[in-house]
Amino acid sequence: MAATKIIDAPRNGHEMAPLNTRARGDGTHGVTIVLTAPQRNSVQSVDIPGAEPERAAWSGKMQFFLSIIGYSVGLGNIWRFPYLCQQNGGGAFLIPFMIMLILEGIPLFLIELGIGQRMRLGALGVWNTIHPWLGGIGISSCIVTLFVALYYNVIITWVFFYLFNSFRYPLPWSTCPDNGTAGFELEECARSSETTYFWYRTTLDAAESMDDSGGLKWWIVLCLLLSWTVVFFIVMKGIQSSGKVVYFTSLFPYIVLTIFFIRGITLRGAGAGLMHMYTPKVEKLLEPTVWLDAATQVFYSFGLAFGSLIAFGSYNTPKNNCVRDVLLVSVCNAVTAIYASVVIFAILGFKATVNVDRCIAGNTDILAKHQLLFKNATQDEYEAFMNTLNDTMKTSLQLNECTLSKELDNAAEGTGLAFIVFTQAIVELPGAPFWAVLFFTMLLSLGLGSQIGILEGMLCTLFDIDIIKRVKKQHVTGVVCLFCFIVGFIFCTGAGEYWLKMFDSFAGTIGLVVVALMEMIAVIFIYGHERFTEDIYQMTGYRPGLYWQLTWRYIGPVIMVCILASSIIFMVIRNPTYGAWSADLGMVVQKDYPTWVMAIALSMILAGVLPMPIVFLMRSFQCLKVDLDIHQGSIRRNETTASTKEMIDNDDDDEDEDDENDFSGPALGGHVKTQSDFSDDEEEDKPMTMRMMMMRPTTTTTKLTSNVLNVPTSRKQNYSKKDAYDV
Repeated sequence: MAATKIIDAPRNGHEMAPLNTRARGDGTHGVTIVLTAPQRNSVQSVDIPGAEPERAAWSGKMQFFLSIIGYSVGLGNIWRFPYLCQQNGGGAFLIPFMIMLILEGIPLFLIELGIGQRMRLGALGVWNTIHPWLGGIGISSCIVTLFVALYYNVIITWVFFYLFNSFRYPLPWSTCPDNGTAGFELEECARSSETTYFWYRTTLDAAESMDDSGGLKWWIVLCLLLSWTVVFFIVMKGIQSSGKVVYFTSLFPYIVLTIFFIRGITLRGAGAGLMHMYTPKVEKLLEPTVWLDAATQVFYSFGLAFGSLIAFGSYNTPKNNCVRDVLLVSVCNAVTAIYASVVIFAILGFKATVNVDRCIAGNTDILAKHQLLFKNATQDEYEAFMNTLNDTMKTSLQLNECTLSKELDNAAEGTGLAFIVFTQAIVELPGAPFWAVLFFTMLLSLGLGSQIGILEGMLCTLFDIDIIKRVKKQHVTGVVCLFCFIVGFIFCTGAGEYWLKMFDSFAGTIGLVVVALMEMIAVIFIYGHERFTEDIYQMTGYRPGLYWQLTWRYIGPVIMVCILASSIIFMVIRNPTYGAWSADLGMVVQKDYPTWVMAIALSMILAGVLPMPIVFLMRSFQCLKVDLDIHQGSIRRNETTASTKEMIDNDDDDEDEDDENDFSGPALGGHVKTQSDFSDDEEEDKPMTMRMMMMRPTTTTTKLTSNVLNVPTSRKQNYSKKDAYDV
């Protein structure tokens, strides 16, 4: 019979005992079981003398829901989804978007949230717990998240700058400078537009290329310092501090969107903007890039593979209904994107109508100068006369094409939509400063909500490392924010926007997709889809059916591989370029990335991907004698207390103990069970899975029931810590 021995699991060794069956010298085999202390449902961590603090938890369901909404509903819903709808078939784009949401987004969303809730660990601890060879997934996720956090906060920096300028009347981007000492500035503004000039010259003071940075811009540096200071005070205590801010960052954007919606649909031209956007162009669905854009938008709108969803799930109680949370957040995310598109294009329709009126007025002046039309001619008279002119005559007279469709086709995404196109629409609204303050406060709330989630995922991963656990959370957070602020100086130069687009194109694309693919493979094929299904059932009472099994095991991985392959192919066949501002032309021109910049981009991609194979090889071949505790999240250190000393001295006598035990936490991500779950009848009736058969000891004289060691009731009151046993 296999002997039972209590061990004090080392904190600093490369100990694989909790995950592997180790052969002993006597020919028997052992299985390690981890006994976990009960988790408390409280935001406050309870300090037990001589023990590690228990994991923090959400103070309520609403705090968790708002946090995850604030994280997943971000700037992409405002300035990328409307652009994709317009470019990919209008209303027809909703078809591939919803299909990809169901087949890709929701299944992977549940994997991250569910595995975090089951194991109550961050990204590093979760993947080390599933198998030490997979520990590189957590490291890769942390590195890619760091890259994204670096440039995402720069967007908040620009929003701060515009917000401060929104309190000026008139708005500084409503007119070109009057009498500047450098006359070329006026010419530059006249060649572009007032809002474009304010963005590229006043805000960014953009350089001509990435080779000439143009030096630091002190106003951007100060705003960046403000951004990281605000973020630090929000996340310095984890969810204990950030959990209170989400009530504002999550709810305020919906209030502002509703205000803009009511105002937008009453504006002249709003209907034309909505018709232009949502008129379905079904033929577009035959283009593969439309489906790729839909899959990519779903992937990034949920914030998958950052480790943040795992961190959020780890703060939940073991019995939280994560399936319901996933469905609610998914619906809310999709509805928000569509709702925001309605608001954006209603106002852009108004802007397009105003621009058409200006264009017609300009053409009328030209015709009046040539005595071809009266200056006060009506709209019908103008259109009737224009129909009599051919293209050659229009060109000779230097007449502009004034059509609503042309204006609406000149759409923009990202910074161009927020800081150029939409600001021009705001200028046309009565009481423009009020609407500008509302708009940029909404962007600030959306940006902070996502940045909180991004940093929470990264910091939760760092706190899985044992040596960092000993440092106060505020100190670690401060060091991370200070490091990001210093590195962020690269975005405060004249080439700052070019660097941001490079980071967005390379640092946060391929790496995240690879991490997401490995996460799905790790949970479904290594941890086991049957075991994960049982975990979901134990937590929620709902057993995932055919839809979940098909998307987890087949459809989801195939979509991930397609996204990854197409991203690499497009990156290779399309020479990567960036848009640089030309002051002489007053417009953006496309330029090739310098070779040294592409080397940096390739380095970032490799930095986000290589930790996975490196950790796999080092641990599989035992290349490192000391593993630097990076897998400590999976190995719970267990101190010896007075109540266990007697058990250590008499380990052989404890084999026959058959009293109540006090096990209430998951062993290595196993099921959370109650006392009734450990009955012999239930264990005998439970079907034996392939994974359970593989984990059974090789000796036939010992019967293990439910991988749990029974502990005498006389001792269970003394268990303030976790104890590890070799059976």
